[in-house]
Amino acid sequence: MSRFVVFAAAAAVALAGVSAQAQDYPTKPIRFIVPAAAGGPTDITARLLAERMSVTLGQPVIVEPRPGAGGNLGAELVARAAPDGYTILMATIGTHAINQTLFKHLPFDPINDFTPVSQVVQYPLLLVVNPNVPVKSVKELIAYAKTNPGKLNRASGGNGTSMHLSGELFVHQAGIDMPHVPYKGSAPALSDLIGDHVQVMFDSMITALPLVKGGQLRALAVTGKERSPVVPDLPTVSEAGLPGYSAVGWIGVVAPAHTPPAVVEKLNVAIVKALADPDLSQKLIAQAAEPVGSTPTEFATFIRAETDKWAKAVHNAHLSIE
Repeated sequence: MSRFVVFAAAAAVALAGVSAQAQDYPTKPIRFIVPAAAGGPTDITARLLAERMSVTLGQPVIVEPRPGAGGNLGAELVARAAPDGYTILMATIGTHAINQTLFKHLPFDPINDFTPVSQVVQYPLLLVVNPNVPVKSVKELIAYAKTNPGKLNRASGGNGTSMHLSGELFVHQAGIDMPHVPYKGSAPALSDLIGDHVQVMFDSMITALPLVKGGQLRALAVTGKERSPVVPDLPTVSEAGLPGYSAVGWIGVVAPAHTPPAVVEKLNVAIVKALADPDLSQKLIAQAAEPVGSTPTEFATFIRAETDKWAKAVHNAHLSIE
């Protein structure tokens, strides 16, 4: 009994210490891991968010890109980090909704190894092609791909990303052969798309739209269920030639599992406050990224629903990555 009392007392002291640390949080810089290449849509959004979070939290929020393996490298780093709020992750539709079905051996559990903090944005993708591709609509793209099977190469920011799986859904529903070429992030993929090393890509408007406006790429459609107010004249994939197609990306913030609720709450408040800032909101909307902001519970529910949705899509497309 005496040993139990000593153990219980020690545990109580430890918990009190954790609680005190949580109340004082943060007392040092926070690492904000982005599981994608610098310059891509996730990185851009993270940097805009981090700047405003730093003001609220009173400590620097340092964005650190860790690309690779469809986002898995960065996600694993955070899953194994101390649950103290000083290492957080910009979770993506890939790391937290697609990968656990797509990859046979995932080095982390998207549900059990993380604590959801808040969804940040959701956004439709753009279906873009190199201007040398002789098509100007989704119908023409599908017809050309059927006439020239395997001739058009489709780029993405990596295996398991929303760019990858959105393309897989497209080719599966359209019944066409359009080989996939993965890159370590959106930026290098777009560079090769502009150079005509690959011909087609599904990408975030954040990075693709400026290139479309500059004439370096041609946009055929948006992937959401409805037209985007940013490009209202551009049809959806569904209305432009592939009825029923829809794929919308999203990103949010998660922390390691068992992060103290007080720390999660402080992070959530900083994120929601940042997204409510008119200046940040307009910057995101201008890039077709719709600010969301949610409670940890709402984000957890959303992640589970998205996981179920994309699991079915992965199975239907017969996708699997070792």
